[in-house]
Amino acid sequence: MIRAYKFLMRPTVRRTVALGEMLRDHCSLHNGALQERRDAYRHPSKTTVRYGQRSAQLKEVRAFDPQRQGRWSFSSQQATLRRLDKAFAAFFRRIKAAEKPGYPRFRPVNRFDTVDFPEDGDGCRWDSAPHDPVTRVRSPRAGHVRVHRHRPVVGKVKTISVKREGRRCYVILTVEQTEFVPLSATGSVVGIDMGLSDFLADSAGGFVSDPRHGGEVSAEIEAAQQALSRCRRGSKRRLKAGEGITRLHRKVRRQRLDHAHKAAGDLVREHDFIAHEDLNIRNMSKASEPQPNPDKPGSFLPNGAGAKAGLNKSINDAGWGVFLAILNAEAECAGREVIAVDLRNTSRHCPARGHTAKENRPAQEKFLCVNCGHAAHADTVGALNVLRAGLVRRGAIRHSEKPPRLRGGGVTLDGPGRPRRSDGGDSTRWRTPG
Repeated sequence: MIRAYKFLMRPTVRRTVALGEMLRDHCSLHNGALQERRDAYRHPSKTTVRYGQRSAQLKEVRAFDPQRQGRWSFSSQQATLRRLDKAFAAFFRRIKAAEKPGYPRFRPVNRFDTVDFPEDGDGCRWDSAPHDPVTRVRSPRAGHVRVHRHRPVVGKVKTISVKREGRRCYVILTVEQTEFVPLSATGSVVGIDMGLSDFLADSAGGFVSDPRHGGEVSAEIEAAQQALSRCRRGSKRRLKAGEGITRLHRKVRRQRLDHAHKAAGDLVREHDFIAHEDLNIRNMSKASEPQPNPDKPGSFLPNGAGAKAGLNKSINDAGWGVFLAILNAEAECAGREVIAVDLRNTSRHCPARGHTAKENRPAQEKFLCVNCGHAAHADTVGALNVLRAGLVRRGAIRHSEKPPRLRGGGVTLDGPGRPRRSDGGDSTRWRTPG
């Protein structure tokens, strides 16, 4: 199992300058490789320069410029060239998929923020004893840099990355863990339904509120961006205004991560099995397509772009993707099981009688079955249906002497792995006892 650790570096002034020079020289290598690839393709022969050719030329580049390129790790420079090759591979993949291509572009020095070291000890070494209160990372030319290790690193360090965020520098460790202690079994299963009015609802009827961290500081960010636009480019005043915007975004990102870790941790500790919707967040947060007006060439019909923009902003602020990634990672470490299921009709399917219709959801938070009159919160109904679909996918509904008990809605499995029906017959319909 692979885990990542991120720690704050506390370099001195001299070592901060050395780290900046390392980022600058790797940025120069990246831009030079990109320019060579562009020139080769513009040649009448349309030659493609790939990673293998650029890696073979590294010895010549280092010998030509020993004061800048020759003083850094060979493997870290190879990692920079691999990043460029991956960018081109993604560019051609998007072209084949008829998506917006996004051609790889040149990076200014202030936008090249990461240097990767593919192996611990090859150019950068993690120097930490298990009980040593002082932890350091040894990077080229910068020497030993103090690191604020706020938690122990368990496992073997595989790769090291040095990343700059604003005026701060972080070290990111990729660690391979061969052994981990799973949590004790609770015998509980749960389904969750993601939303915007509430961050999530579970099949037991519980809700986790959406803190909307981005919305709380949106006015401050807007005012800071307006102040930035009034500053002259290249001035110290503009630099200071940009750092203020960076601090606001960093605060929101940390709050969002903290909330996601706490919500995911509670689910993992309390349940052995967790089912959630398989959300395509990228498509859900896309902007509305313009609709040309056939009667007036050059004009467009109303397409609700303003309302969709507000919805997209709320989806991105909720941070569903970050939460699901953390949930899967923590569940893997704890020995829990997480399954994603198809989200179609999860909020329109009646858990009591199995009737599916659009009219079953007359409002955003209300569910009322037009067939049997079953009423409940729409998100709770969605979580129940997600749980049932997850159990079916896992193969948990099978013949057993002691059928599992589902938390939420009073839904009970009876007999040989089948739901209980009011008339006592075998049916795949669900009902709420009582």
